[in-house]
Amino acid sequence: MSRTSLCRNTILLALLAGAPGVAAAVEPLDTVNFSIGSYVSRFDTELRADGRLTDGTSIDLRRDLGLDPDDTIAFARLSWRPFDRHEFGLSYFRNDVDVERRLQRDIVFEDQVYEASATVRATYDLKSIEAYYVWWAFSSENWALGPRLGLTVYQVELGLDLVLDVNGNPVGSGALEDSFNGDLPAPTLGASWRWTPGEHWRISADAGWLSTEINNIDGTVSYARLGVEWHPWQHAGLMLDYNVMDIRASTERRHFTGHLDMRNSGLRVGLIVRY
Repeated sequence: MSRTSLCRNTILLALLAGAPGVAAAVEPLDTVNFSIGSYVSRFDTELRADGRLTDGTSIDLRRDLGLDPDDTIAFARLSWRPFDRHEFGLSYFRNDVDVERRLQRDIVFEDQVYEASATVRATYDLKSIEAYYVWWAFSSENWALGPRLGLTVYQVELGLDLVLDVNGNPVGSGALEDSFNGDLPAPTLGASWRWTPGEHWRISADAGWLSTEINNIDGTVSYARLGVEWHPWQHAGLMLDYNVMDIRASTERRHFTGHLDMRNSGLRVGLIVRY
């Protein structure tokens, strides 16, 4: 989602929020809830891409390649509760960055050696698609609690392309380049909680953890989110939350063998439309 589209949608939601309407007391759960806004993100990632002959170098994307994907990006989230105690949700964001960097040490990436003092072009593209289900087993007038099953699929692309050799001489395009492109599923089991402490306020929290092996990916995933919503209008409001997901995974798959440590955290601010 482009920043232009985000601004346009934000203006439309703001106009909707300003429309006349009597603000009723917000309830712990909505039937439909759609939010869009900005995600002030921080990504800390280490990756090792092994080859057929030797293990690769553990690469810190920020320190070794100068890839700093911290940014303010757009996000969108939708939840739907078709039955009283059953809720389904989806969310999405994307972050991408590219940079040229003079290497400070040798890097082995899928059997290819990028020597210290050479200059490489590094690209990083991350897409996140989350789906979840909550069974609201316990609820009352101003709170709800239930088990949560979540699955976030990260689509990760990392590319390295040699630009200048160790002597600073230009290298032909494609002379030495490698890339990693794969999907990383991150399932979690946990709980969700909603609480309305005041007439127009709602507090929400989600947490989960899972250690498992799926499709030749052996990993541990932890997730937590804490948020607050303010609903001064009948069908619209504002949200602020902080979330963090930590993934440690080793893979032995046809297109990628290696190890990935990734921590995704940040603050989200946005507008909500609810029914």
